[in-house]
Amino acid sequence: MTAVQEMSDSGPAYTRASTGSGEVTQWRTIRAEWVKFRTLWSSVLVMVIAVLGMIGVGLVASYFINADWGHLRARQIARFNPVVTSLDGYNMAQLAIGTLGVLLVTGEYSTGLIRATMAAVPARLPVLWAKLTVYTGITFVLMMVSSFVAFLGGQVLLGSHSTTLDAPGVLRVVVATGVYLTLVGMLGVAFGALIRNTAGGIAALFGVLLVLPAIMEVLPSTWQDVIAKYLPSNAGQAALSVTLDPAMLAPWVGMAVFAVYVVIGMVAAAVLLKRRDV
Repeated sequence: MTAVQEMSDSGPAYTRASTGSGEVTQWRTIRAEWVKFRTLWSSVLVMVIAVLGMIGVGLVASYFINADWGHLRARQIARFNPVVTSLDGYNMAQLAIGTLGVLLVTGEYSTGLIRATMAAVPARLPVLWAKLTVYTGITFVLMMVSSFVAFLGGQVLLGSHSTTLDAPGVLRVVVATGVYLTLVGMLGVAFGALIRNTAGGIAALFGVLLVLPAIMEVLPSTWQDVIAKYLPSNAGQAALSVTLDPAMLAPWVGMAVFAVYVVIGMVAAAVLLKRRDV
């Protein structure tokens, strides 16, 4: 069964939410979105890839660094960080999490299911809040657990080159990784609702997260000093390093700035959802 067929088959979720006794409430809308999410094998598969990528990449990197330690060059040892090594899978996880956030919205537009959804919930905004609630909850739990599993497993494989959660800044990085990935997922939902096209939404999301920082690197250093630290991904990733970078924002200040970008994106998506035709 294809993802398109799955999206079409998930229509009864809102039919069940809109029939029977009582009106369509926010809680019923959330339940309908949960039904749609868990019955789409493609959504479950992408989330599994995110979890496996988050944990697997870190474990593999930790194992091989420890096994090959005697052959590492001095500059590689100087750059080595046990926390970064074990959490290196967050790069792969953010690709999966962000993509799925976009697809959560655009999938319904591509199949036409959005018409049935909005017919069942004419107020429209409860649908957006329900999608955001379901996806944020799932992403937060899975990514936070994955972050801790990746770190703890990685430290076991690093052997004598490992660190512990109570070392300065380590717990903050592990927790911040889960929070950062959750915000990436939320931003994906926002871009999906804003653009309503899968390819466009994914391109916009990773253009903001990955391309903008790369563009900043070719600009004059004076511009970089002023602007770079306020870019969404740079701001959020300020908390993902044990060693504080004076050129970046303070860890949780940076995460707060990233969260503001997410809020702005969701507000814009909500406004356009109310104003545009389905």
